[in-house]
Amino acid sequence: MADRNQRVLLSLCLSLTLLSLGGCSSLFFYPDSTVYITPDRLDLNYRDVYLDTVDGEHLHGWWLPAEGEDHGTVYYLHGNAQNMSSHILNVAWLPREGYNVFMIDYRGFGESTGDPDIEGALADTEAGFRWLVQQPDSGPYYLLGQSLGGGLGLMLAAEWTQRQEQPPLTAVVLDSTFAGFRAITREKLDSFWLTWPFQIPLSWTIPDDYEGVDHIAEISPVPLMVIHSIRDGIIPFHNGTALYTAAKQPKQFLQTDTPHASTFVIPAYRDAVESFLKEAAAGEIAVGSKDPD
Repeated sequence: MADRNQRVLLSLCLSLTLLSLGGCSSLFFYPDSTVYITPDRLDLNYRDVYLDTVDGEHLHGWWLPAEGEDHGTVYYLHGNAQNMSSHILNVAWLPREGYNVFMIDYRGFGESTGDPDIEGALADTEAGFRWLVQQPDSGPYYLLGQSLGGGLGLMLAAEWTQRQEQPPLTAVVLDSTFAGFRAITREKLDSFWLTWPFQIPLSWTIPDDYEGVDHIAEISPVPLMVIHSIRDGIIPFHNGTALYTAAKQPKQFLQTDTPHASTFVIPAYRDAVESFLKEAAAGEIAVGSKDPD
């Protein structure tokens, strides 16, 4: 037992040392290259997309065309584990509702080259969106980010809107997203007694430029939906309400009751998001509607 405790403490010390040297970015990324499922296994048409970033990485993505009437394209940014093939079920319903879906693997995930970090992943999300808007007849454009993808997508949407880039986003949906990279790092380190003493110094290794609550207001006037579950055991509910409070109109809040990032297993939640996208495209988002309880 003593030997086991010593190994645990040694492992922890080594991990903390590596984090102190390289920062906490690695806490956000758990990639692998396993192919869990491909769209054809879900009876979806698709094609592989390969694109280059400005710093020389090669990213892999999937384009899923809409079935029937085309309502535009959802740019999907997935969570922090595995790769896009393990997250595709979250958006497999969209093509049948008339939406194209474009999704990418960040650097270091799946077939994409490189090593993941926050700055690199932010660059990857912009590279993917720039590729998308250059495709003919692919608009209007909607951004859907889940968990880590929501944190990345929030920053992309804010910068794209503030720079008045064209074409504009039609709507943004952030699901199970944390209030900020530094804030959630501190919160997670605080939750375990062995890492509690290191929560402040290690969180300081993450630049404070990426705190979503400081930038979410910049998404306006693009319609925004924030989704969060009261049962989210990974990113606690207060993160969603903090983001919603900091956002400007037009905005909506969808309170759910599922495990982390499991929103779209429930048909009623899919319907709510689809209604939001359609209202945004028609310019009919009600100001101040559907605030959190």
